[in-house]
Amino acid sequence: MRVAALAAGRDGSAACGPGLQVGVGAGRWGEGGADTSPRFSSALIAVAASVSELTRFGAVSALAARGVAGGGRLRAARREPPVEPPEMSAAALWLPMTSNQDFLRDYLKMLANIVVLSLLISVSLAFWIVSMTASTYYGNIRPISPWRWLFSVAVPVVIATQGFKKRSLDHSGALAGLVVGFILTVANYSFFTSLLVFFVTSSKLTKWKKDIKKRIDSEYKEGGQRNWLQVFCNGGIPTELAILYMIESGPGEIPIDFSKYYTASWMCLSLLGALACSAGDTWASEIGSVMSKSKPRLITTWKQVPVGTNGGVTLVGLLSSFLGGMVVGIAYYITQLIFVNDLDVSAPQWPIIVFGAAAGLLGSILDSYLGATMQYSGFDKNTSMVVNYQTRDCQHISGKPILDNNAVNLFSSLLVALVFPAVALCFWPRR
Repeated sequence: MRVAALAAGRDGSAACGPGLQVGVGAGRWGEGGADTSPRFSSALIAVAASVSELTRFGAVSALAARGVAGGGRLRAARREPPVEPPEMSAAALWLPMTSNQDFLRDYLKMLANIVVLSLLISVSLAFWIVSMTASTYYGNIRPISPWRWLFSVAVPVVIATQGFKKRSLDHSGALAGLVVGFILTVANYSFFTSLLVFFVTSSKLTKWKKDIKKRIDSEYKEGGQRNWLQVFCNGGIPTELAILYMIESGPGEIPIDFSKYYTASWMCLSLLGALACSAGDTWASEIGSVMSKSKPRLITTWKQVPVGTNGGVTLVGLLSSFLGGMVVGIAYYITQLIFVNDLDVSAPQWPIIVFGAAAGLLGSILDSYLGATMQYSGFDKNTSMVVNYQTRDCQHISGKPILDNNAVNLFSSLLVALVFPAVALCFWPRR
């Protein structure tokens, strides 16, 4: 038992001094005979071990505290000046914004939207007041509802703005598109949807596979941006027809029925034919040039010509023009079903889809013929591309330098607008 007490004291001395003093003292006292019972010796051994552990823990804690204090003095020696928290505005405290700049940007955007909306409402109300005044003093003029004015002003503004942001239109093209869209929307919602489908699909197809088109088209624009001249050459004829339509029957939607609305039906089909022609030509050139596996053939001589030649046609291009005109016809037909009330007592409207597809195909063929005969096409040996202008190193392919591409589009839509209603009159079903 004394040997165990001495061993415990030595173990305590290995850690620290006080443990040794307690353990040795207890052993010697037991050896002196004060109390040599086993129970008392065991108690002394337990007390010595506990004191040794506590002392060891205190030493470690002291070392840790000394290290923390030293680290604190080291950090204090090289401490950087404290960074003050950024000041928070009252708005930033209750709005979940990442920074004050984001809040200010969103706030200004909201104010701009409110100002634009207020201007649109003011312009719409001004148009409505003018129309009400005109209908009061001139009984043959039908007033236009304020909701129609608001829709006709706001929607073209939104579409023109989006077209400019997505680089489908430049500044002049956006302004021209705003004018065209406003007139067609006021006149007839069916005119508006047809124009919208033509614009959206043409813009998407122009940007489709642009890497391939850059290699074959010398006049390709990044994003396919259209200027005011291109907008008016494709939408000028429909705009004039929409104005004549409003003069004839006033703004509103009517069924195409030659027995009841002869002149108005003629103008509606003429406008539909012009838009379907433009859509068919765009679809043919944008899809056929990149999807056709065979070289195009010149429509006048049927000889193979390089891709991009004016007047070159392919089977894929002709089918695409047919589908492009059909899509415009479908948009017109669906709008008729939504907004026209007396369809049950009018002539069937489904031929709109058929004649829209036919106008797209006919317009593409007319455009190709005019391009092959009145638009110059040559192969530039320096760029290995088909160009529309004459140079010293350019090999003539077809056509004469009489018209450019915009003029060809204008004349094609004009011819279809004149011929298409006469053809439709012969085949349109009567009730």
